[in-house]
Amino acid sequence: MKRLCIIPCGSRKIWDTDPAAAGPYAARLVYTGALHRKCRAYAELFVPEWVILSAKHGFLLPDDEVQGNYNVAFGTNHPDIIPPAELRRQVEEKGLNRYDEIVVLGGKKFKGIVPQLFPDKPIAYPLEGSKGIGHMLQRLDQAVQLKRELAGG
Repeated sequence: MKRLCIIPCGSRKIWDTDPAAAGPYAARLVYTGALHRKCRAYAELFVPEWVILSAKHGFLLPDDEVQGNYNVAFGTNHPDIIPPAELRRQVEEKGLNRYDEIVVLGGKKFKGIVPQLFPDKPIAYPLEGSKGIGHMLQRLDQAVQLKRELAGG
């Protein structure tokens, strides 16, 4: 079974932590927050084909370039949030619909978005039921350390 993992981007980016880091970077290098890093480590171990879901850029493959810093989040009224029609176009264009199962390592906001984009695919939410971001981080850490995939994932 071919699986795709969707991980969150995060508000902390390379440009926030390294002021000298000007210019574009591959998406895999851009996001520096704890949740993103731990989701990525989990994905790389259990679901090696992964994408980042950004409220501004949509689906980013690991080598897609991100031009610069931004602060756009799903669940806000920010005018730069990517529209659902553009996300659907990216699913087709990037071949994300070729997977048999989608594994989502995001919070509640993703649950309102992802099923609309993959209506005919089983979707797993391994972090569902977590009691906040701290609990998510702890569960991801434990899964990676024990090399034991979380239930639902």
